[in-house]
Amino acid sequence: MGEFTTTIEHRLDQAYRNLQEARSSGDDYLADTFTAEIEDLQRLATDNGVSIQR
Repeated sequence: MGEFTTTIEHRLDQAYRNLQEARSSGDDYLADTFTAEIEDLQRLATDNGVSIQR
């Protein structure tokens, strides 16, 4: 696995954890922010041929 793939997967894992925490605390704005970050990271992965396992 390349460094780019590892970085994308790590950032996605962290964003999903942060999203869960934001939802648990009822912070809708923060949840929306992490949802957008996840979508951006998924798009970046797809654009660069990185398969995401989610």
